[in-house]
Amino acid sequence: MNVRELIEQYNDAWNAHDVDAICALHAPGMVFENHTADERAEGDAVRAHIAGIFAAYPDLHFTTRDLRTGDDFAVCEWTARTGDREWDGVDVFPLRDGLILRKDVYSASHRPRSV
Repeated sequence: MNVRELIEQYNDAWNAHDVDAICALHAPGMVFENHTADERAEGDAVRAHIAGIFAAYPDLHFTTRDLRTGDDFAVCEWTARTGDREWDGVDVFPLRDGLILRKDVYSASHRPRSV
């Protein structure tokens, strides 16, 4: 699987709230860091952290706006939606051996959806 396919599969798993499929694409020792929310989880703690996100936002959905890839990295610009909120952000993914080594999240604050 190439890098673009890997990230597309990963994003699909996020939209399906499929924690097993998400974690299957993580390298050992993976780091999830949301720099905007000041959240960080590493290794085995990443699974519980992601499950907690889905528990808090059961209707969370992402739309990819742009996806740039290289041999060992990807940068994905997205719009997230939950309830009456939406916000834009970007994920930076360093990769190792075809798996996601890190997910560094940078996003705008949640804002009401325009009507």
